[in-house]
Amino acid sequence: MATVIYNDRINTWRKMKQLDELLETKPTAQAVADMAELRIRNLQAFAELRSLNDTGRFLCRHPILFGRSETARLTDLLRRDPAEFLRRHRNVLDNIKRYRSYLKRADRQARRPQDKQNLERHQSQERLFRIILEQQQERPSKA
Repeated sequence: MATVIYNDRINTWRKMKQLDELLETKPTAQAVADMAELRIRNLQAFAELRSLNDTGRFLCRHPILFGRSETARLTDLLRRDPAEFLRRHRNVLDNIKRYRSYLKRADRQARRPQDKQNLERHQSQERLFRIILEQQQERPSKA
């Protein structure tokens, strides 16, 4: 996926160079608007690649990646299959409970850093589930 984003960044830059030459000679409102859109898309691609390099994760704000974020997947799952969404939420809650108990056990001292990391990961997933559910409640129902 990184190569697709990188290629998009290169392609938008090339189009921007062509538009720049056009804007120098014969500027039009449409050419200015196209340049602005290409610049935004190029900056989004750059931000995605920087995020991937720094954190190992995409921001999922670029049009190519939009909808591939965990939030988008879970929102779609809630819409398509609410029972599966709730089952996954229950699994995350069970994992939080499990890792909290692991942190209290003396026989898992060697695995404590990994257990803390797993607990934090599951807690952040749970926050995401909760946010999605809250957003769903705030939307007016279609009746």
